Amino acid sequence: MSKEKTSKKPAGQGPSLIVERTQTGVRIEKRLLKVLKGLAEYHDMTLGDLLEGIVLHAFDGRHPFSEETRRRINDLKRIYGLDLDSTASHRLMEKVEVPERPSTRKTAKRPA
Repeated sequence: MSKEKTSKKPAGQGPSLIVERTQTGVRIEKRLLKVLKGLAEYHDMTLGDLLEGIVLHAFDGRHPFSEETRRRINDLKRIYGLDLDSTASHRLMEKVEVPERPSTRKTAKRPA
């Protein structure tokens, strides 16, 4: 029989729920990530725990944040220059860096 550890005591009400988590590589808008990290730090939780809570609330059609937390989010948005809201959610386009092409034009050597 193998012993398994849990990460930490849950913050919610009721009995603990043991889950299996997986590492993922998610691309996300830079300023949005800064706000999320700041919010997770403010609530002394991991970014993953914060995202799980947000998603579970959204799946239930519930708002995940108190009025005080929404004020904190607005402060963090101002600090990190995040001017996006829900109306931007399906219009975001990733900035693509296009490397400069080397010049194909050869320079003629001038006679000395």
